[in-house]
Amino acid sequence: MIGLGTYSFFWQWHESAQRPLSWRGMLDKTREWGLNLFQFCDYPLLDSISVSEMSEIARYADSRDIKLELGTRGLDQKHLEHYLALCETTGSQILRSMILPHQVEVAVSLLQNVLPALERTGVKLSLETYEQVRVGKLIEIVRTLSSEHIGICLDPANSVAALDMPDMTIPECAPFVNNVHVKDFSFSRRDGWIGFTYAGSKLGEGLLDYPAIHSVAKSAGRESNRIIEHWLVWQGDHPTTAAMEDEWTLHSIDYLNNYKEVIKK
Repeated sequence: MIGLGTYSFFWQWHESAQRPLSWRGMLDKTREWGLNLFQFCDYPLLDSISVSEMSEIARYADSRDIKLELGTRGLDQKHLEHYLALCETTGSQILRSMILPHQVEVAVSLLQNVLPALERTGVKLSLETYEQVRVGKLIEIVRTLSSEHIGICLDPANSVAALDMPDMTIPECAPFVNNVHVKDFSFSRRDGWIGFTYAGSKLGEGLLDYPAIHSVAKSAGRESNRIIEHWLVWQGDHPTTAAMEDEWTLHSIDYLNNYKEVIKK
């Protein structure tokens, strides 16, 4: 299933916005644009929200015929158990998280602590590929735990900063993927040709090997949801940046919905 998430609207809900887009606004746009999946990922409100308050979001999403997924950062047991309670409230089957740098060497132990709660709730933890943890190490951790409740959220753009290239990251992570973030990216020369800027691109116009991503997401027997994200650089003012963010999102929706036709051209 194709969905949107908080990183589809980053500049619109971010505190830099004069009138930040509310969670209702993000859900309304998701439904208006024909999608039925939304991922609240790294959304500060959820860190301290109560189950009863989360129920209000769940009811609103249900009224808009939208399924929810949740996402956070870190492996602290109490923190993840808070999010698992929110998952139960919303019916989310995926909880995306990431291993923080200071947690890498104790990640297996930390994840073993939360595994019983994952098994009880039926939620699948999805650990995202990030430069803080080398891809090989992330795979080692997931393989060591060997649980259907712990997998990988594939986003190859993130790991490039650690020199883990997408053409390696995608196939090596493939057997463990249970969630996918779709964002394109490219390098451009800085002024004076001194160095590069590594930033987002419109889907299909950058370096992302989407055919490989699509193949992983559609793997037989374990299809993974694809959440549209962006690395959109600030465009100088909020109205311009927000408008471009929506333009990129609508383009991505069209690209993914018509993927076979795009490839034929």
